[in-house]
Amino acid sequence: MKRAYELSKSLILIFATTTDKLYGLGRLAKWHEQVRQAGFKAFNTVARSIQNHYPTILNYFDNRSTNASVEFFN
Repeated sequence: MKRAYELSKSLILIFATTTDKLYGLGRLAKWHEQVRQAGFKAFNTVARSIQNHYPTILNYFDNRSTNASVEFFN
């Protein structure tokens, strides 16, 4: 349980503190390797999803926005 918590917190920190695509790619790759070594099936699913969508996800680090952003008009 402790390791799963640490992995989830480290993923949150990657997105909260990274502002460069290349650095983000490196940090996500390192996180992916830690997940692989930990052997948690649920995390493998998340890691695989991130890996499959790297280009789109990495844009977040430069723009700080996602495709889920919604703009409200008055």
